[in-house]
Amino acid sequence: MIKRSAKKSCPFCDAKKDPSYKNYEELRRFLTERGKIIGRRQTGVCAKHQRMLAREIKRARQLALLPYLVA
Repeated sequence: MIKRSAKKSCPFCDAKKDPSYKNYEELRRFLTERGKIIGRRQTGVCAKHQRMLAREIKRARQLALLPYLVA
């Protein structure tokens, strides 16, 4: 029998705010140490906010606020 863990709640829904490229320190939580975007199953972000999160991370990368990859 497979044990299921408690469903994680979305941190953006809980705080009633949306991800923003300007808050790149918060976006860094959703990146691996290599610079990849972490999937929503691991982070507990809802589908709507995961799409927004990916877009904002990509914007922050364009503006050189976040790295594309870490060597």
